[in-house]
Amino acid sequence: MTKNESTYATADRRTLGSTGPTVFPLGLGCMGMSALYGEADRAESIATIHAYLDAAPDGTHTLLDTGDFYGMGHNELLIAEALRTAPAEARERALTSVKFGALRTVEGGFTGYDGRPEAVKNFLAYSLQRLGRDHIDIYRIARVDPDVPIEETVGAIAEAVEAGHVRHIGLSEVGADTLRRAAAVAPISDLQIEYSLISRGIEAEILPTARELGIGITAYGVLSRGLISGHFTRDRALAPGDFRGMSPRFQGDNLDRNLDLVEALRKVAEGRGVSVAQTAIAWVLAQGPRHGVDIVPLVGARRRDRLAEALGAMDVSLDAADLAAVEEAVPAGAASGERYPAAQMAHLDSEH
Repeated sequence: MTKNESTYATADRRTLGSTGPTVFPLGLGCMGMSALYGEADRAESIATIHAYLDAAPDGTHTLLDTGDFYGMGHNELLIAEALRTAPAEARERALTSVKFGALRTVEGGFTGYDGRPEAVKNFLAYSLQRLGRDHIDIYRIARVDPDVPIEETVGAIAEAVEAGHVRHIGLSEVGADTLRRAAAVAPISDLQIEYSLISRGIEAEILPTARELGIGITAYGVLSRGLISGHFTRDRALAPGDFRGMSPRFQGDNLDRNLDLVEALRKVAEGRGVSVAQTAIAWVLAQGPRHGVDIVPLVGARRRDRLAEALGAMDVSLDAADLAAVEEAVPAGAASGERYPAAQMAHLDSEH
């Protein structure tokens, strides 16, 4: 089946906020192709990016999400190679969403975040060079720098917008108050934040604020790093360097309880004749209309088969009864363990 004959050709598009771009309903999160999940196959990663670009109908913008600190620039160079070797039409409609600000060590550690205006300009210059582009479509600091007012960081990105180096301003993992402060400085296209069946904290205050301000959501972790994909097992051995080895939700009794939730979700998915992953992604896709804000899930597929499964979620329509069954299987707040280790949770403005 060719792209133009596929069901994706009639897929709806989603607009990131009142000022952002209109894009394919699913974005591709590229982090795992370079970092934090162990070794990845470079050729397969590039083939997966190509398959994602080809899945969208002609004229529809696709969204590639990355961070300049993913593999210390490796991920941006990988995306640049994938775009350079993609058909011209697909390359021209591919949008880049880049996070910046994380400070790294040679050994791969994280030492904080830098949101100073001069740092913004520095990070941006390097990203443009690695990506081989004259602009970045959406630019955002990965975590709020506690020593720099968000107004200063956003103001520096706004200057880059005026200069033509950035198209839109995004935010990442910020709470409602910070969202308001940032939006008072310049238009914000979207907030990138974790949102899934087992990470629903944004529903109380952050989603209503985004709706009020006309800000879209790019939701990462929709499969909770594979935990609720239906493919993760209790006896799975994680590769060296896989950060899930330190994630509370993947530890001991927490893992057992969380996988029990997945088995409950599997029963619902099998009743619909779809996979667990497709059900979890379809649930996130359905939350935009429920909450009055456009939500674009980011799927972190590193292989073409996993991408094909994720894309199939767009064909899964969950009615009210389906949504109720899914949420009965995985109730809000049912997850065991925090979504990050304590040291990383402390960096989340969205959690304070």
